[in-house]
Amino acid sequence: MKFVDEATIRVKAGDGGNGCVSFRREKYIEYGGPDGGDGGNGGNVYLLGDENQTTLADFRHQRLFEAKRGKKGGSRNMTGAGGEDVIVPVPPGTIVYDHDTNEQIGDLAAEQKLLVARGGFHGLGNLRYKSSVNRTPREMKPGTAGELRSLRLEMKVLADVGLLGLPNAGKSTLITQISSAKPKVADYPFTTLYPNLGVVYVGVHKSFVVADIPGLVEGAADGAGLGIQFLKHLSRTQLLLHLVDIDPLDSSSPAKAIETITKELVNYSGDLAQRERWLVINKIDLIPEEIQQSFCDEIVAEAQWKGRVFIVSGVTGKGTQQLCYDIMQYLDRDDET
Repeated sequence: MKFVDEATIRVKAGDGGNGCVSFRREKYIEYGGPDGGDGGNGGNVYLLGDENQTTLADFRHQRLFEAKRGKKGGSRNMTGAGGEDVIVPVPPGTIVYDHDTNEQIGDLAAEQKLLVARGGFHGLGNLRYKSSVNRTPREMKPGTAGELRSLRLEMKVLADVGLLGLPNAGKSTLITQISSAKPKVADYPFTTLYPNLGVVYVGVHKSFVVADIPGLVEGAADGAGLGIQFLKHLSRTQLLLHLVDIDPLDSSSPAKAIETITKELVNYSGDLAQRERWLVINKIDLIPEEIQQSFCDEIVAEAQWKGRVFIVSGVTGKGTQQLCYDIMQYLDRDDET
């Protein structure tokens, strides 16, 4: 199923049921008086973080969610039934905004329920208006209308590790190598059009989730390319892997590619730019083995990279096992602190 990370829906809570105007009509009871009951409250609309949901794609087909209205009150002081609530499942990690005001309403975790539209209050029956000076009230109060809201849902994927890089840096190939994810892989730019998630297992009860987003290009922070709209998905990751392509047939400089991505990160979010980031030099299989290390050392020196460096091949798997072990060790240590 195609990953969809944003959706706009409308939610309508149920209206409150009207009160009832009624008088007792029983044999041998003269002037029985009012006995009209109250209406029922309207149903609410909730959003629920459901771990079985992984995408907002279903909201392309259904955009209106409407709760039931409360029933009208009855004679003999019978209260109308309340309207049934509507619970809308969404993926954990979904952020909910009011579409009209852009106010954030909530950020849903797994099994968390959020009230997004409150049902109308019940109306009052004429029994409520009975008094010493008004023995036969004929007025009642109608139920109030339920809330109607337009909501914007924005999903941020829940991943431990995020992959960064220019188009065709080999991110999708790497995630295919280390996990069971099967993203589209091809030799043209912007192969990845939406985020992909993969679960990496490194031992018994040892795993982490890695996210691959579309490649960034220079000027992405100003709207160029595709990746900038998905950078928000990396805001919850603990670690970033910065992939750089060293294909000798590619005329672009690896050091320049590192500088480009770093610049776009800074322009997008200072907090994200300060996150732990490891350099992963990919496609090492394209370089003769005897010069691989010296070739990579030159790239690191030219880019003035100060962090950790890994040399891997997403195609052959060289270096990926050690990379995964080190990631798991880092995540475990980070959780302990």
